[in-house]
Amino acid sequence: MSNTKPKVIKDFDKLSDEMQEQIKLLYPEGFSQNLITFTDREGKIISALPFETEDKYYMIRMTPKEAKQVISDDDDYEDDGLLKDDGKEDYEDKYSDLDYMAESEEEAAEDDEE
Repeated sequence: MSNTKPKVIKDFDKLSDEMQEQIKLLYPEGFSQNLITFTDREGKIISALPFETEDKYYMIRMTPKEAKQVISDDDDYEDDGLLKDDGKEDYEDKYSDLDYMAESEEEAAEDDEE
């Protein structure tokens, strides 16, 4: 995580469709197992999904239950919670020119190899 980027806390449903698609591509196996927790300015413990772009570091606010529900309700995901291959391919083609998405995919591939 880069400390120089502004940090933005947002709800998933308030994000643009494009950003939601990029997040799906980054987390093709769902969101709940990738949530982190932090304490906000008011001292509340928040769970969120991290997502970094070229200019901002987003914390997508959601509880584990909400994370599972988003995936369950989303037609882009199979019943087992995995991103459908055709949707994944469409998003890969659509966002292949974004450097931060290419870097994220490379990091995920390296993690899978370990």
